Amino acid sequence: MSEQAIVIVNHGNFENDFLEKIVSRIHQEYRLPVTTEEIHIDLSEYYDPTRRQYDGNRLLKGLDSKSSSPHIKKIGLFRVDLGIPILTYIFGQAPLNGKTGIASLYRLRNEQYGMEKDEDLLLDRFKKVITHELGHLFGLLHCHVPNCVMISSTYVEDLDQKGHNLCSKCRTEIVQDYSQETENLRKLSNNFNI
Repeated sequence: MSEQAIVIVNHGNFENDFLEKIVSRIHQEYRLPVTTEEIHIDLSEYYDPTRRQYDGNRLLKGLDSKSSSPHIKKIGLFRVDLGIPILTYIFGQAPLNGKTGIASLYRLRNEQYGMEKDEDLLLDRFKKVITHELGHLFGLLHCHVPNCVMISSTYVEDLDQKGHNLCSKCRTEIVQDYSQETENLRKLSNNFNI
């Protein structure tokens, strides 16, 4: 596997067709190879019974330490309710310029809000969350350009209103940063005759 790959870690027993659609979307947006990996983590150690949620901060650290596959970025996909101390819930989380992020579809389901089940809308929302969290991993802050996938989303309605893609400003930032990082790695490998 290429160290330049984005790895999608399947922890939520997602169907192959569902994962293939996510892989396709991420590849289309970031133009890097995308692979999948299945990992089973005992989520009970991340469960907070007082909140009846899973601690996103601890789960993120746990996932970061689990995978040994070479990758440029990794994002774990879950089906559980995630929270962090400063927010009631989160759709996903990723540190700026980090290597690992997480995303959960738990709060993205229409049934969560008393509405009719809609699998297409669920997939659409989840792809946006994953694309957004990967943006943070690639160094992007929240964007203010209308329709950019990097606009902050507190509610599912926010997800439904924003687009699927990075705006030209965000795309340019990633290309410039990634090009610089690649050039630095090339120079480093030349210096050490790697």
